[in-house]
Amino acid sequence: MAQSITEDSVRAALTDRLKASHVEVQDMSGGCGQAFTSLIVSPEFVGKNSLKRHRLVNAALKDEIAQIHAWSAKCQTPEEYEKEKAATGGNDGPPLDGTAGGEVTGVSQ
Repeated sequence: MAQSITEDSVRAALTDRLKASHVEVQDMSGGCGQAFTSLIVSPEFVGKNSLKRHRLVNAALKDEIAQIHAWSAKCQTPEEYEKEKAATGGNDGPPLDGTAGGEVTGVSQ
């Protein structure tokens, strides 16, 4: 039986597998573990375009992604993250496009 996917398990996997220095994960499914969004900061992204960064993330989370319905990620290098944090006052996090209050609309438990 597959383990349930949680914010904590995704965060731990990303931190370990991508040597991420900062990871934010949000369950947008209302707690049922089927839709996640994330902000991932890793030196592994340096010199890679957006597509290559997302491919790295998808490969790192291959087993987890196979068990969930929706996944989105914002991938930044440490330098990009620090610049954006300075520009936004640290109020930028995972992408929440298509959500209402951080949850996918139409989802019920």
